[in-house]
Amino acid sequence: MATIVDKKLICRLIENGVDAALIPGFIRSLANAYLIDPQMSHFQANKRLKYLGWEDVDLDYHTLQLAINALETKGMSQLKYKSAPWYVIGFKPTVSAKY
Repeated sequence: MATIVDKKLICRLIENGVDAALIPGFIRSLANAYLIDPQMSHFQANKRLKYLGWEDVDLDYHTLQLAINALETKGMSQLKYKSAPWYVIGFKPTVSAKY
């Protein structure tokens, strides 16, 4: 079930240029980057994501913090190198309300 943080994160990612259908893969890439270096800045996160092929996405500080909160809430030890569906189970990426 998606929390308010998850929904806000989805909205922010769409605003930052991530297509709704690609969000699970993006979150997986971000989670793997975060697991490698939990202290990374948003500049470092963007560099890692660009290296992984997310050229058109630039995370701002606040979106990265939302993502970290969402990932830590789900339990980072459970997320290590998992496929994309772990994040979207029960969530339909429709953006109909502003948060």
